[in-house]
Amino acid sequence: MEAERLRLLEEEAKQKKVARMGFNASSMLRKSQLGFLNVTSYSRLANELRVSCMERKKVQIRSLDPSSLATDRFNFILASTNSDQLFVVNQVEVEGSKYGIISLRTLKIPSFHVYVLRNLYVPNRKVKSLCWASLNQLDSHILLCFEGITDAPSCAVLLPASRFLSVHTRVNQPGMLCSFQIPEAWSCAWSLNTRAYHCFSAGLSQQVLLTNVATGHQQSFGASSDVLAQQFASTAPLLFNGCRSGEIFAIDLRCRNRGKGWRATRLFHDSAVTSVQILQEEHCLMASDMTGKIKLWDLRATKCIRQYEGHVNESAYLPLHVHEEEGIVVAVGQDCYTRIWSLHDAHLLRTIPSPYSASEDDIPSVAFASRLGGIRGAAPGLLMAVRQDLYCFPFS
Repeated sequence: MEAERLRLLEEEAKQKKVARMGFNASSMLRKSQLGFLNVTSYSRLANELRVSCMERKKVQIRSLDPSSLATDRFNFILASTNSDQLFVVNQVEVEGSKYGIISLRTLKIPSFHVYVLRNLYVPNRKVKSLCWASLNQLDSHILLCFEGITDAPSCAVLLPASRFLSVHTRVNQPGMLCSFQIPEAWSCAWSLNTRAYHCFSAGLSQQVLLTNVATGHQQSFGASSDVLAQQFASTAPLLFNGCRSGEIFAIDLRCRNRGKGWRATRLFHDSAVTSVQILQEEHCLMASDMTGKIKLWDLRATKCIRQYEGHVNESAYLPLHVHEEEGIVVAVGQDCYTRIWSLHDAHLLRTIPSPYSASEDDIPSVAFASRLGGIRGAAPGLLMAVRQDLYCFPFS
């Protein structure tokens, strides 16, 4: 496996951005206009061309505050909706968590550098799950679930993103908005649904806990096992949950926790479900599990309509990234390879080797940005964090 990884890295280093004969944008467009390519084939070939031309670039990490420079291993990276900020969690040598925001606004072709805005350190606490939260505006806050310790229980904390934006202004700076004591959380999700406004969900052991941050009101729903993945639908009044038992079920947000009929949909995988993603029209849901299976489910017919082959997982909690605008699916395997599929026909477009040897401690964390650097960004691209390094794979 190591020899194969080194071979792939050598091939990528030698690869030039030259499309093979008969495989370029103009010829594909001409074939599509003449009717030789249907819409699905044209979309897949166009994505394959763009993805194959992605080159790995090392991103230089800078900081106005030297103490905020990222010198610790990356655990998680999470891009904001507009792709102008990257929330990062680092593993520190002593017990605890170091987390903060990296600005992506300077991440532009051909110069690749970013700025660490500010880092915070919480001793004796590790981040178990996290997500962006839109309280008064889009991605205005970050929701963090910390695991419990001897003297303190687990808690969910809502932090204003502005807490990280300045390294100099420390007077009248907003602190923690609110904190809720909760049992050990495996996952969390923030709601943009009007049926659960200003609410977040925490996936617990055999329980889903729905909390309103404005009123503090909580509702609990029973589950068959640990809830490892969650996502709210935006328009339908549903919260989807993936369990360690392999079950995926939806909670009808219009029902009370003690009433009947709140379980709206039930799907089943053969292994623990580690990630769920609802597609934009909310007719389909994509899920991945610990056997490496990635399935696209039709929620109306409650059946699997497509599988994405090649993903590797045995025991890791690995997220899935779906980007409908670009028509791709991205997942990092436990073998440390990043794979990109065509969303529409499940064709494997590219396998990206890690710059480091495969290790459970060195599984890359990735984020796909629809526009690198935010609204003014030039092009889409993939961000990869592994060890202390950050890499960028811009689309050509």
